[in-house]
Parts: sequence; C-alpha cells; structure tokens
Amino acid sequence: MQSYTFNNIENSQPFKVAILDMNEGHANQGMRCIREIVQQFAVAHNISIEVTEFDVRVEKEIPDLSFDAYISSGGPGSPLDSIDTDWDIEFTGWIDEVERYNKQSENTDKKSIFFICHSYQIACRHYSVANVCKRRSTSFGVFPIHALEDAITEEQTFAGLKNPFYGVDSRDFQVIQPNHQRLRDMGARILCIEKERPHVVLERAIMAIRFNEYFVGTQFHPEADAVGMSLHLQNDDRKKTVIDNHGFEKWQSMIEQLNDPEKILYTHDHILPNFLMEAYKKKVEVFA
Repeated sequence: MQSYTFNNIENSQPFKVAILDMNEGHANQGMRCIREIVQQFAVAHNISIEVTEFDVRVEKEIPDLSFDAYISSGGPGSPLDSIDTDWDIEFTGWIDEVERYNKQSENTDKKSIFFICHSYQIACRHYSVANVCKRRSTSFGVFPIHALEDAITEEQTFAGLKNPFYGVDSRDFQVIQPNHQRLRDMGARILCIEKERPHVVLERAIMAIRFNEYFVGTQFHPEADAVGMSLHLQNDDRKKTVIDNHGFEKWQSMIEQLNDPEKILYTHDHILPNFLMEAYKKKVEVFA
C-alpha cells in the first residue's frame, strides 16, 4: 500500500481516491495511465487529490470506506478460477460492503466505484448479471464500441461520448448473455456492447454496465492513453510479442488508430475524468 498527493493545496479538504491494483505483480501500462488521469484531473480542476494504491491480489490489500472514489484496475488471468481464493473473497466482500454503506440513508457521502476489465468481469460474475466465460480467441486491439440508449442519455460517466466510440480491448474472457431479470431487480443498466459483426454468428459482448447509481464498469480500457500506448507498442520487445501473437497487420493497425485523435484520445479524455467529476461533485455537495 502506498499513498501520495497530487496538486497538494494547503488547508484544503482532499478528494480521496483509492486505486485497486489487480495486476498480481505484473508490469503493465494501465496503472500508469490511471495515475496520470487522476493527476491531470487534479491539475485541471485545481483540487488536491490524495491517492492510495492497494495491491489486492498479492498483498490482499482492500481499502476502507474513507475514500470518495475507487478505481479498480484490469489484470491478468481468469475471473472464474479465482472465485474461492482469499483475495477474491475479500474483493467481492468489499464490493458488498460499499454497496451496503451507500444504501444507508444516513450515509450522505456515497462511495463511487469504477471497475476496469478484469475487475468488471469479477463484478459481473459476483452480481450474476450475465455469463462470464472464455472467448474462442484473445481480443486485442482498438475496436469500436456501441453505446446504447442508457449510455447516450445518462449525464454521468458516458456523457459527451460519440457513438460508436473507440476503446482498447485486451482480454481472453467475455461477458455475454445478460440476465435481464437480475439487471432489472438491481436497477442495473447495460450501457455499451461490442462492435457489430454481421458476418460472425456470435453474440456481442456487454462492454459496460452501470450496476447502480454509484458503481459502473467497462470491459475495455478507458484509461489507455494514445501517446504512451503507442510508444509502448513500438518498444522492440513488445512489438515482437504483439506481432508473434497477433500478426504485423494488427500491430500496424493499433499504431495507426492510437494516433487518431478521434479514437483512443477521445475516450481517455472523457470516461474516467467524467467518473471522477461525478464522484467529486457528490463530495462537494456533502460538504457544502
């Protein structure tokens, strides 16, 4: 567990953000991207943000309820095989704890959670809102994502996005076959689905769900930044790995799309900053 502050403003009430690291000790770009988005948000809005990172899978660290917003990262491995592990039990128990807290009317400082990729799959599995299963093959690249009516009309995390918009996808598992009755019972809404592929007879994956007013998650990586990802993919070792696993055309396509300002950059600049703003507004309202 480590803590640090962005844009430290003396005598101000800091906006407290917890980042749950689900990467199991593996090096990754996602954590860097999340940190940079939080830092940019602090500077852009001239607020002090106190950040604490929690290593969920290795150290079994789970945040308490003192934070205003929580961002739970993506990570490697199966969202199904971990169901009986200590860290998974702690993590899903924490989800339930935050939900119980938010449901108590006397708790006016509601807590917001954003689930990314692996975290999103675990949340979907935990809530039984859909079938979480292995894909036939790895999905890797920059893909169009289709926003449904609930994403288009909501004035929260997905506000201002184009339709379709683009996201970085990197996964071996998928969320499909929604349990509509369970979703209705929870008050949850499907926000986005996978790109349409008329030539492929496969159900489109659910790419984003609002589980409740305060919890939202995406299958794709909204934190991915165009410049950093482009440099990362042009690293000789990483380039070779991508080409070996997915082919030169996939690598070349990702580089081209990452450099398109209407694609990844647009998503990076909207989704997580929108989430942080919504959580920050809730904090300000409580202390107003």
